[in-house]
Amino acid sequence: MSVATAYLEDVRLQFRKMKKLAEDAVAQVHDDELTVQLDVESNSLAVVMKHMAGNLRSRFTDFLTTDGEKPNRNRDGEFEIAGRPARAAILADWDSGWTTLFSTLDALTPEDLLLEVTVRGETLSVIQALDRQMTHHAYHVGQIVFLAKHLRSTNWKTLSLPRRRLQ
Repeated sequence: MSVATAYLEDVRLQFRKMKKLAEDAVAQVHDDELTVQLDVESNSLAVVMKHMAGNLRSRFTDFLTTDGEKPNRNRDGEFEIAGRPARAAILADWDSGWTTLFSTLDALTPEDLLLEVTVRGETLSVIQALDRQMTHHAYHVGQIVFLAKHLRSTNWKTLSLPRRRLQ
């Protein structure tokens, strides 16, 4: 297996792990907690998920041929939630973004990795763009896990090895 093939396989795997981690965290909160903000400057779970989905759709629609910041994207609108959307609507939007990502990743070949793409007018190799996106989404998945854990408090079911269980 080539390094390029191994890299693409790992990118797919890491994104799948991130998606599952976020979903496992969100599954633990009650529906009415999806829009809870810790303070006026904080984002709710629903907002972070909406932003991530919008970012994925923008970046990975026509990934190799158009700027990753699509003209029809309303980034600021991703940080606004009207009312209390249903969990199903939040998850449908979330899945739409991830479906766009995985369709694009599945179509990439090792030969594509050194091609150049544009994100917000900046030229990046496909490798750089993928790494940038993984870093961005890992940051937001961390926010999701933190907020869900905060909301569940002592009822939180760990998503990794429980403390004091390593022996």
